[in-house]
Amino acid sequence: MKYKILLIEHDGSSLRVLKRVIGKANLDVVTATSLTEAKIIFEHSTPESFLCAVVDYQLPDAKHGEAIDFAIASFVPVIVITSQTETDVRDRILSKAVVDYIPKSNAQIYEYLSRLLTRLEKNKRVGVLTVGGNNKSRSAIYSLLTRHNFITYQAANAASAQKLLQAHPHIKLMITDQALPDSTGVDFVANVRKQYNKEQLSIIGTSDKADPALLANFIKSGANDYLRKPYCHEEFFCRVLQNVEYVEQIEVIKRTANTDYLTGLPNRRHFFSQVSDIIQRKPEQRSLALLDLDHFKNINDTYGHDYGDIVLKETAKMMKKHFSQDCVSRFGGEEFCVFMHDLTPEQAFEKVEHFRQAVSERVFKRRTKRIQCSISIGLTHLEAHTIEDLLCVADEHLYKAKAKGRNCVIQDTPHKLPKAVGE
Repeated sequence: MKYKILLIEHDGSSLRVLKRVIGKANLDVVTATSLTEAKIIFEHSTPESFLCAVVDYQLPDAKHGEAIDFAIASFVPVIVITSQTETDVRDRILSKAVVDYIPKSNAQIYEYLSRLLTRLEKNKRVGVLTVGGNNKSRSAIYSLLTRHNFITYQAANAASAQKLLQAHPHIKLMITDQALPDSTGVDFVANVRKQYNKEQLSIIGTSDKADPALLANFIKSGANDYLRKPYCHEEFFCRVLQNVEYVEQIEVIKRTANTDYLTGLPNRRHFFSQVSDIIQRKPEQRSLALLDLDHFKNINDTYGHDYGDIVLKETAKMMKKHFSQDCVSRFGGEEFCVFMHDLTPEQAFEKVEHFRQAVSERVFKRRTKRIQCSISIGLTHLEAHTIEDLLCVADEHLYKAKAKGRNCVIQDTPHKLPKAVGE
């Protein structure tokens, strides 16, 4: 779903610039130059279609923030922009349930707004858990997080919080008070860190106690950050966003390190890690297949490397779909690997044979070029203790498949399935 932004701004030059900024964030813009115009737009729209409203504090028919109240009452998150920098105006804006406010005098307004809009869309998939404190404190934090579109959860104690963490893996941030009925915040953080490291879950500790040692104790126990209550609205969101983005950045780094850049499949290193873990946990019923595209060098030499890349990427897409329940990898060049567990040898053979047939029937197209390609497969069901042992046997079978004439599956001889199927 592509969200819309309601932009309420009366200044023509600001309106044009803001439209470009919002457009760069890949969001549709609906503009209004007055509160009256905004009300007419809402009569013909549903609030759910708007990611948020970007509202000028002072409009010709709403000189004191009335447009902010209207958007909030319409259940749309509000970002306020204003040319007024007086303290009383800022306090008045922040007393309302707004996402944020941005002074027009700030030279970074447009970059910050673009980041904020992108963040509001991402937050719809991010969970945040608030733990402990009294009901009023938790509800206040819950309200602040909801403004930023986070999926929010509350837990009165450590035991309930642990259950929520296990049930909702999309929780990326936990905010815990020091005062818990069944633990202390510091002890709870230490226990949580036994199961979730800082790359999986950010933690912010909070307290209203003026104890300088408490910050250090939270950090030493595994918290990423600390907030002393009462805290400023803006400081709260800066800390929250910083800690959520930390986890996301680690995820991006891991994904980049573990993924083949061309096909998007897991790379060889990540594949080894995944499969080794499964072999240790489930030593029974596993099969490994090495797959190699036939005469791939001829494709590159005849049609060019761009066309060869298309064949590799399309083959990878087919693998993702066909082996969706299995571990797949691009090993390098035109070679791929699949690890299947909880399948009998007969089921594994049938699965790779169907894939071989699908590849041989596939027509790879680019502009006026249309070619077909085949794939050779070596398959083993060896009861080995390491992935290296499995690969060694599968590689021998792949060599035999190539020698036999390609476009076929060769597997372990003790099984009663046919050794080769294909041409």
